[in-house]
Amino acid sequence: MHLARFPRVFLAHLPTPLERLDRLSKELGGPEIWIKRDDCTGLSTGGNKTRKLEFLMAEALAMGADTVMTQGATQSNHARQTAAFAAKLGLQCHLLLEDRTGSNDGNYNHNGNVLLDHLHGATTSKRQGGLDMQAEMEAVADRLRAEGRKVYVIPGGGSNPTGALGYVNCAFEIVSQANDRGLRIDHIVTATGSAGTQAGLITGLKAMNAGIPLTGIGVRAPKEKQEENVFNLACRTAEKLGCPGVVKREDVVADSSYVGAGYGIPRADTLEAIRMFAQLEAILLDPVYSGKGAAGLIDYCRKGRFKKGERVVFLHTGGSAALFGYDSQFAEDDKALTVA
Repeated sequence: MHLARFPRVFLAHLPTPLERLDRLSKELGGPEIWIKRDDCTGLSTGGNKTRKLEFLMAEALAMGADTVMTQGATQSNHARQTAAFAAKLGLQCHLLLEDRTGSNDGNYNHNGNVLLDHLHGATTSKRQGGLDMQAEMEAVADRLRAEGRKVYVIPGGGSNPTGALGYVNCAFEIVSQANDRGLRIDHIVTATGSAGTQAGLITGLKAMNAGIPLTGIGVRAPKEKQEENVFNLACRTAEKLGCPGVVKREDVVADSSYVGAGYGIPRADTLEAIRMFAQLEAILLDPVYSGKGAAGLIDYCRKGRFKKGERVVFLHTGGSAALFGYDSQFAEDDKALTVA
């Protein structure tokens, strides 16, 4: 499959490392756990959106845009990475930040990704939770166009067929790395939210006939809705690639058992997963995506759903900058670690 026929801006640090997590594997006593370090993609602490934005921003440039716009939650990794790309390419960037948690915490609303958004020169405006954010973006984009700006609108999470190409390419990359090292992969696990990462991965894996099952750990939507969103996007991505029908409905698996109270609200097992990765492997997860994805991975290992002797790859979607907006969530545990 020849992805070079699609416009792309080559800014990501690729390929990202594929590393074995020896201490975590030993602690869980089950499968051999590996990690695909898409927290190391570069540009403002990296993350999974960087792969998508290579294709999206190339499309924006091809269309002559001078301004890009996108939307996400207050601590959106996608918004931060879009702002970073825009800064690197000399484009204006406006971000609509949706209040999905109702938090009044100063750090959540002004630190972490929000701080980085502004450092990269992006302008932001806030919206209450539950609005049609695509419609909100189009309204702002129309106003900017009336002022003479050439606006390219990126959907939340960069999740459309163009953005999903980044994770078709990641699927190729994972399989190539495994082949070069003689690694048989039995499962891939990742957090899934706006659907683009999982849709791109499953499309790439099926197009290669890789034979590796992919499990998405949902961070927002119920299982049925999440799987349908991923499947629909995977179908559109496959059509864009010229291989319609390569993904079947049964290929798309999402488990939304670890969402908890809602998007951006970590559960106790989310915080445990973040601490385990930090203390056993010196790897930083985030409380919104990778922390919940890792909680699912850990639970699957403990319950024997991933078995001893199998090899599981956890795709790290990045987002550690958001940790600085969630310091209050760790405060009680931190007291126990303080030595007088």
